[in-house]
Amino acid sequence: MHNVTLIKGDGIGPSIMDQAVKIIDASGAKIHWEEADAGMAAFNKFGTPIPDATLESIDRNRVAFKGPLTTAVSEGFRSINVELRKKYDLYANVRPAKSWAGVQTRYSDIDIVIVRENTEGLYAGLEHYLTSKRDIAESLAVVTRHGSERIVDYAFKYARDNNRKKVTVCHKANILKYTQGLFLETAKEVAARYPDIEFDSKIIDATCMHMVMNPQQFDVVVTTNMFGDILSDLTAGLVGGLGLIPGANIGADAALFEAVHGSAPDIADKNIANPTAVIMAGVMMLDHLHEHEAANKVKTALEKVIAEGKYVTPDLNSNAGVGTDVMGQAIIDAMA
Repeated sequence: MHNVTLIKGDGIGPSIMDQAVKIIDASGAKIHWEEADAGMAAFNKFGTPIPDATLESIDRNRVAFKGPLTTAVSEGFRSINVELRKKYDLYANVRPAKSWAGVQTRYSDIDIVIVRENTEGLYAGLEHYLTSKRDIAESLAVVTRHGSERIVDYAFKYARDNNRKKVTVCHKANILKYTQGLFLETAKEVAARYPDIEFDSKIIDATCMHMVMNPQQFDVVVTTNMFGDILSDLTAGLVGGLGLIPGANIGADAALFEAVHGSAPDIADKNIANPTAVIMAGVMMLDHLHEHEAANKVKTALEKVIAEGKYVTPDLNSNAGVGTDVMGQAIIDAMA
């Protein structure tokens, strides 16, 4: 039995997480869900977006399954997601983007995995005002050899473990010669340990252009924090949007799995939210827990339902346009 901290989140979070939990339970995986609070719902209830009880649950279980959380812009708590990643040193953010049969996009054969360094760079949160008038602000980008080495090593191990052929490191070392230069230099050193995996490096702006013009050239892409954030949204656009993209945050002894889209309060409680992203995050979690048979059952059933297009939410097929709950039940039925 696997103990997992379940955080349903804000907005559409509870509705899509309820379906994901039902589907994972129906897969035969042995999961004991320990529900905990976080986000605006937790703030309204307890006066804090991350109650101590939630952290204690993650401390015990070391695996969390999380719905989208609302973070206030420019005020209040900086980011619950960032705080969780820092506290549990979840240094690797993994976001696979793969084409779906039944989802119309410009491309039909995309299969790219973004591996993003999750704790350093400009998102380290080291920023301040330089004047008392607050008219000049400064952010510091932190890149360490340790952080660079472990994320690039993770990307190569991921490629080897998942029968991937190529790792591309994305950087801006031509301009940021110290921070990005250190990242690129370290990546080259790590790549030498994996002669069986093809290694490539590209400047970040050129990467964005090439991903739009010829995305099939990319396999596993590893990069620093902010660049990874941007590239993972770009690859989501190639395959149909954030509603189809899962995310895993992996550390040495803890992991957090989530949909990467927002809480979408405008469609909360309307039973129209697409649960695909969080279901696929659940698939990643099952693989992490070595529940590979259950993971494959869920993924295969979800692919079947989306390909058929009959029992999917309006964003996937406006002519079908069933509810979140009907789509969830269709996936359970497809597993049977």
